[in-house]
Amino acid sequence: MYLIVGLGNPGSKYAHTRHNVGFDVLEKLARKLNVSISREKDEALIGECFVGGQKVILALPQTYMNLSGEAVMRLVNYYKIDPEDLLVVYDDIDLAPGFIRIRKNGSAGTHNGMRSIIGLLGFENFPRLRVGVGQKREGYELADWVLGHYIGEEADVQDKAFELAADAIVDYIQNGIESAMCKYNTKKPKKPKPEPKPEEEGAIE
Repeated sequence: MYLIVGLGNPGSKYAHTRHNVGFDVLEKLARKLNVSISREKDEALIGECFVGGQKVILALPQTYMNLSGEAVMRLVNYYKIDPEDLLVVYDDIDLAPGFIRIRKNGSAGTHNGMRSIIGLLGFENFPRLRVGVGQKREGYELADWVLGHYIGEEADVQDKAFELAADAIVDYIQNGIESAMCKYNTKKPKKPKPEPKPEEEGAIE
């Protein structure tokens, strides 16, 4: 059994903001799996389905981001989820927009939702999928940036990332975390090599 959790803030005010990446990815995933995430349970909205014979619970905590752990802990305990079968999807300001990263485990970093989850579960050895939202731009406070809506072409870039993330989750369920990491972790663009300096006149070869 798998528990896939998308982090975000409930309510129309926060819909499709950078901090609601987890909600947007699970919305894409729910469409792929033909399931509705609408049943209320333990301070979350959930939907249940089967993928390749495996039961999958999709969950959107309704506790607001900073208290995400309260809902996740209750679901983990109720369904008796093993750490390796819990996947959490959330935003990352240290990744460029459109980039995704899947890891087997790790710390919470600066993400308050993940801090809440790890703090209440008491362990951090569970998979997570991060979707980049980019560093805040000049003139923005961090809170305004992550709670803000996408600008210009950023929305299209992110929509493609949500689709990619949803595909990665299906692969994780069907083939395991290693497979999803190999296939879907977005590679960082290589820095261009500096052009060679023109040879000085009269230089000896």
